[in-house]
Amino acid sequence: MTIQPEQVLENNLINQLIALGHKSVIIKTEDDLLKNLKLQLEKHNNTIFTTSEFDRIVIHLSKGNIFDKAKTLRDKYVLQKDNGEKAYIEFINQDFWCQNQFQVTHQVTINGKRENRYDVTILINGLPLVQIELKRRGIELKEAFNQIQRYQKESFASNNALFNYVQIFVISNGVDTKYYANSQKQSFKFTSFWGDEKNKKITQLESFANIFLEPCHIAKMITKYIVLHESDKTLMVLRPYQFFAVESIIDRVKNSDKNGYIWHTTGSGKTLTSFKASQILTHNPKIKKVVFVVDRQDLDDQTVREFKAFDKDSIDGTENTKMLINQFLDNNRPLLVTTIQKLNSAISKAKFRKQIEILKDEKIVFIFDECHRSQFGDTHKRIVNFFTNHQLFGFTGTPIFVKNAISKKSIKQTTVNLFHDCLHKYVITDAIRDENVLKFSIEYYNVFKSKNGVEDTKVEDINKQEVYESDEYINTITNYIIANHNRKTHHRTFTAMFCVSSVDILIKYYELFKLKKQAGEHRLNLATIFSYAPNPDDVSANGEILEEDFPEVSMAAEPSDFYGKIPHKDKLDEYIADYNHQFKSKHSAKDGVAFLNYKKDISKRVKNKQIDILLVVNMFLTGFDSKSLNTLYVDKNLNYHGLIQAYSRTNRILNEKKSQGNILAFRNLKQNTDDAIALFSDKNAIETIIIEPYEEQVKKFNEAYKVLMSIAPTIDSVNDLVTEEDELEFAKAFRELMRLKNILSSFIEFKFEDTYMKEQEFADYTSKYLDLYDKIKTNHQKESVSILDEIDFELELIHHDEINVTYIMKLLAQLKDAKPKDQAKQKKQIIDLIAGESELRSKKDLIEKFIQNNLPKINDSEIIEEEFKKYWKLETQKALQELSTTEDLKHDKVENIINDFLFTGRMATEDEVIDALEKQPSVLQRESISNRITLKIKDFIKTFINGIDS
Repeated sequence: MTIQPEQVLENNLINQLIALGHKSVIIKTEDDLLKNLKLQLEKHNNTIFTTSEFDRIVIHLSKGNIFDKAKTLRDKYVLQKDNGEKAYIEFINQDFWCQNQFQVTHQVTINGKRENRYDVTILINGLPLVQIELKRRGIELKEAFNQIQRYQKESFASNNALFNYVQIFVISNGVDTKYYANSQKQSFKFTSFWGDEKNKKITQLESFANIFLEPCHIAKMITKYIVLHESDKTLMVLRPYQFFAVESIIDRVKNSDKNGYIWHTTGSGKTLTSFKASQILTHNPKIKKVVFVVDRQDLDDQTVREFKAFDKDSIDGTENTKMLINQFLDNNRPLLVTTIQKLNSAISKAKFRKQIEILKDEKIVFIFDECHRSQFGDTHKRIVNFFTNHQLFGFTGTPIFVKNAISKKSIKQTTVNLFHDCLHKYVITDAIRDENVLKFSIEYYNVFKSKNGVEDTKVEDINKQEVYESDEYINTITNYIIANHNRKTHHRTFTAMFCVSSVDILIKYYELFKLKKQAGEHRLNLATIFSYAPNPDDVSANGEILEEDFPEVSMAAEPSDFYGKIPHKDKLDEYIADYNHQFKSKHSAKDGVAFLNYKKDISKRVKNKQIDILLVVNMFLTGFDSKSLNTLYVDKNLNYHGLIQAYSRTNRILNEKKSQGNILAFRNLKQNTDDAIALFSDKNAIETIIIEPYEEQVKKFNEAYKVLMSIAPTIDSVNDLVTEEDELEFAKAFRELMRLKNILSSFIEFKFEDTYMKEQEFADYTSKYLDLYDKIKTNHQKESVSILDEIDFELELIHHDEINVTYIMKLLAQLKDAKPKDQAKQKKQIIDLIAGESELRSKKDLIEKFIQNNLPKINDSEIIEEEFKKYWKLETQKALQELSTTEDLKHDKVENIINDFLFTGRMATEDEVIDALEKQPSVLQRESISNRITLKIKDFIKTFINGIDS
């Protein structure tokens, strides 16, 4: 069987789309695109435009970036007609999405920085809203994604920028097909397969097109299931499980008065799903109010921020019960976000209850976030008894089943008891399979075994609690964390949480970490937060993590109402003072509001990687999302949904370097982990959820090494690769090896001696890999196109945060003080280290020159760093002068461009670069000269400025 050529794939798809109802149209240029747009908008709006009227429409459509255009698409345009009348022009029908004009074309050519031809384009009402990029079978799907990235840089925004109206991209090699929303910032990590209601992936292009690209469905996805994220100015499109969840809620409201719940695993995007469900329900004229209910004040604020990020005018939070009542009574506010505590006050306190009784018979839809935590008390009964025409929907990643049920007066309360049917299910195995969350790497460090030679689960004749609280035990674990934290977090590229059994134990750990830092044993940034904890090891038998949050207090509450409930409040004050000293802040726990602000600030700093380890009892183990957090240290008992919730803090998708969530358990949680995974997925899911053990990872690495050897058996053979296809195969093979090395590096026992590859050999191949990357960059500057352009080199797998110029200076000091016989070897090691580090590679020649010419003249190793700075300053001045002379630039203007970039992060515009030239170029030369100079300035910054003070 021959490989299906890309052209055959394209022709088959076009024929399929025509059969589905898209009309074929021939569009080769932007002029053709505009002529067709006029005809389609006239047809859609049942009118005829004069030339000048259509010109005004095109000017309107041309304005703004991708996000602006997404809003323009959804708004009507007030056209001032030539006869003085006004007409409202619609670009897409959002209410009746099937009633739009659907067309398909292919090979549209747009001239921008380069001339690009796009594979297949779906037009709706004449605007290109879906762009499909195809690669022949056998080609890596990521290459199609990278080609679209190139189009965005080179031509989508050219001329009238109509291709910036694309809402959804589809990429396919025939076998695998994925989709994603158009946006300024994109990552292949956030592309999605489509699937069915049972979460079965639909990957073949033909099957995908039949469902996803059918005219009514693709229009529905664009009009109903794309979210405009206001705060990031990006577009987000729902994944299939989110789509089916929302559809199931809408159908339940339309056709039944029964409740329902959505079981979507932690980290799968429940907030986006619940927002979209809430938003669509507010357009149902039969519904008076949609009330989104959370169970803690900080989640209230968090949810409000996230909802406002999707739609800034959608909601306001309810700061107190009085405000909640006002919003209930406001007919212009269909969607509310509040806490269950405020909702309870509203219906149980007489003065509030009386005010909202007029709504008790109105249709009210309640959506409960994390309903496993909030819906098993008396409040639930009050809600369903007060509102007579209610409908309840719950979202949870960890439902309550009979096995982990909460007993209330001898009655086992389950999620099904309260919410009836599970309307849609997307469990952790689904999310891992779809690469929406990461697997876990779980290591059980048995402190008892190391001390007594027996498993701790078999030790029945000692007081376990006494051992858990002993100084020796706590010191052992603290030393273990200090010794292994860098490895687990890739040299503090990521952050960690450490959860312990009680506030008393937390204090012991915090004090010990603090003492060891003062003694110079580590340089980790620690922070902690706690309130009143009900009991040691306060995770109940059913897995519930008992909230140690502060009780809800009003703004006017006396500080003592809150403060008096915190045990060890003197210690909390002391630790907050440490925090304030570290971050130059002014936090306190004088009342609930101040404490909440402290908590919010910790949350922000963990996400920003300013805190290496956050020490907690229960706080932050549920509901807290940080993509930069990859490790959880556990010294407490966890089970069922509490265990899954806690573990899931670590497995958010971020980048290639974050390959799994790390769990280091200092209690024997193996059986609890197996039980929890079986309950929330199935009993055979262990291999899906937990990454293979160290021995299996070594085997994978060795197999990948064999593949590399078949392509380039020696370092020198990389130089002999003849074709770009050969270079591409080498790049892919070594990239796979880097990915596996990245996983291996997180294992505490990892050493290169366990693999077929020598450490120096890995460093040498890394240098060759980066040589290839540099070659492609050079080709870009020459404006030549290569099949290597689409390869993603994933340089984050090479970058080590701890290897910077300061680190190199320490090595140079060691080199200076080394014995003559060792100097050559050490010098080579330093040069190899620089060559294999992506961030330092641009500085390699300069550092090597310093070692060769300057280092021998320095007598005192203590002044190497000072001498290097003098050398670097001189080289920087020389390079800047050379750049100015070579490109005939005004020296002061170039300095201004560099300083502005360093201060604002914004590179100069074409006009600003051209203005820096001594002589103005012709109009035809402007763009190419500006691009060349911009690249040179960026290279100068990367070489001489970035990383120098790291």
